[in-house]
Amino acid sequence: MVTWRGAAATGRAGRRRPPGPDGRPPRVLILVENLAVPFDKRVWQEARTLRTAGYDVNVICPRSKEHPQTYETLDGVHIFRYASPFEAAGTAGYLLEYPMALAAQLRLALKVHRAGRIDVIQACNPPDLLYLVASPFRRLTGTRFIFDHHDASPELVVAKGHAGGSVLVRVVEMFERWTFAAATVSIATNESYRRIAIERGGMCPDDVFVVRSAPTVQRFDAARSDPALRRGKRHLVAYVGVMGVQEGIDYLLDAAKILVGRRGRDDVQFSLAGSGPDFPRLVARARALGLEENVTFLGRISDEDLASLLSTADVCVNPDEANEMNNISTMNKILEYMALGKAMVQFDLAEGRVSAGEASLYARPNDAESLADCIAELLDDPARRERMGEIGRSRFTGHLSWEHSVPALLGAYERALGRTAVPVAAHDGGD
Repeated sequence: MVTWRGAAATGRAGRRRPPGPDGRPPRVLILVENLAVPFDKRVWQEARTLRTAGYDVNVICPRSKEHPQTYETLDGVHIFRYASPFEAAGTAGYLLEYPMALAAQLRLALKVHRAGRIDVIQACNPPDLLYLVASPFRRLTGTRFIFDHHDASPELVVAKGHAGGSVLVRVVEMFERWTFAAATVSIATNESYRRIAIERGGMCPDDVFVVRSAPTVQRFDAARSDPALRRGKRHLVAYVGVMGVQEGIDYLLDAAKILVGRRGRDDVQFSLAGSGPDFPRLVARARALGLEENVTFLGRISDEDLASLLSTADVCVNPDEANEMNNISTMNKILEYMALGKAMVQFDLAEGRVSAGEASLYARPNDAESLADCIAELLDDPARRERMGEIGRSRFTGHLSWEHSVPALLGAYERALGRTAVPVAAHDGGD
């Protein structure tokens, strides 16, 4: 992993950052295109951390059904939202969605600017186009630009079914290079993404900070199990996350069919929480497989209901498809499972192992039969589940919770503003 020395290294989540030379707190604008805030947990934690540290924090993001307000202040963070008419599902849709989003973000950024100079703009991808919104402020007022690298966009496009080396992939690679070139500092979610910033993005290693996505230690303190979630079954298997092509939920449905249909495990309830572009198709496929009595799609649920689901679960599953995108990405769901001390099953992917270590069993990549075997193995061994859950919880509290990323985030901002924080190599405590 990477730790930080200099001004931010002694910081705490509550440390107050000194005011700028004009006596005001440094002004931050965070740009998000694909999720509303505070629903985007990573961005919301970043915004609150910066606010607590003394920054004037503003966020621009799309509206959603859960967050329809065009403006509100939450925990001292100013949130500006714009109407997002649809969620694009293909290249033609993106050609409509992205220009509309960029125009709306620029309009709101100018509104934020009129209230006072913006010192730092942080852009959270995807897409790798938000540097265009920051560009006029960089050039005209000297605003610093931080790239918060959530997704490796070229790998993501390939994972969605486009051929490597295709025109679309080459265009995405070009925008990624331009985004890194514009960045004063880059924030990576893990060491794999840090390598991309340095090797593919050409960034100086001192300008790349690892800020992992994870819950806080206290987030699930009030979690309580709910036996009703088992729906009369002995065992509960839970999944939480986005429902798209690359999330591999088809493998989970196939594994459920193997366990319930072929092996007669009618004692297992599968509960899947979350939404996404593939949600309707997956619901229909579960029905076609005859799994209505054993598979429940909960849709997008509240934090309280999420905590209850995970507390009740015997085993949690991360069926993300084995591909280059998922191999280098850290999945939030894994850290949520570990925060609640749950044993899990996932395909054998590099960053999945970095996070979970011995808290997980690892199925053969993209093999539903192996996934079913691992689930059954844990369901039938409660003592092993408990040991693995304890390992996961210890790893989470020891070095993976959000609290451990706070100094890195503050260090990235100190660096962007010309302070002295410099990332240096250190062991991350992983296996």
